[in-house]
This record gives sequence, C-alpha cells and structure tokens, in this order.
Amino acid sequence: MLRKKHAIARAQLPGFFRTAGVGTLAGFVGGMVKIGWEAMLPPRTPERDNPNPPMYMLEQVGVPEEIRKATLTYNENKVPVTALAIHHAFSLGVAIPYCLIARRHRGATKYGGALLGAGVWVGFHLLLLPALKTIPSASQQPAQEHISEALGHLVWSGTIEAVRRALI
Repeated sequence: MLRKKHAIARAQLPGFFRTAGVGTLAGFVGGMVKIGWEAMLPPRTPERDNPNPPMYMLEQVGVPEEIRKATLTYNENKVPVTALAIHHAFSLGVAIPYCLIARRHRGATKYGGALLGAGVWVGFHLLLLPALKTIPSASQQPAQEHISEALGHLVWSGTIEAVRRALI
C-alpha cells in the first residue's frame, strides 16, 4: 500500500508544478491587465495616490525610501521597479494558490473567477487595508474608488481564470 501511495503522489507532482506554472503566467498576465485597468479608470485621485497603497504599506513597515522609489530607465521613461514588483508579487501570490485550489475544487472557478476578484476586493480594500490604516475606511473612500477597484478586481480575476482555462 505504501508503494502505491508514493506512486500516486509522484504521478500528481507534474500536475502540481504545471498548475503552479500556469498560475505564475496567469498572475503576470492578470497583473498587467489590472495595471491597464487602473490606467484607464484610476481608483484614486492623484493626491490620494501619492503614495499609492502598496508603497504606503512598504513605508508603514519601514522599507527605506531608496528601495520604495527604485526605478530603472527604459526608452527614456522611469519605470517604478518596486511598485511593479509588489503589484505582480500580489497577483502571483493570489493566482498560484487559486489555480492549485481550482485543480482540486472546481467550485472555486464558479462565475469565471468573479468570486475570487470580489473576495480579494472585499478582503483587502474594504477590510484589511483600512484595518492597517493603509487606506481610509470603506465609508471614507469615494464611490469612484469602489467602482474602479471592484470592477478592476473582477477583470483581473477573470483574466486569471481565462488564462488558467486556456492552459489547463
């Protein structure tokens, strides 16, 4: 019985790594889509976005300014390396577990990933980030921020699910 159990575990391992790889790609693509969404429909006023929530959170935990404001130059444009790294790390940190969970529990993919997006929006933008004093409480956030973030998270999670379905 022990040999059979190990054989089953070994057979499942490639599926695990393949799914994690798909989650990685889905997270990168979803992250790019979310950046594009926020360029089209900015969630915050320029004043409220200086610094944006991820950068303010890094400030809250004591990350030095030279790291928070690190840039590289591409085609004469300054690219905010740390901001992009945090943005994509979050997207990957959600997409990989989501894809792994979806591998075993198909109900997680219900509504094309919309449950994921809605859950992340509520969990982070309405509960966790206000509790950490990174952003104002939900009642103090303007309607435009709620609209942009809620719809943006639905588009982001839908993209993750579309990539997952296309590659699995």
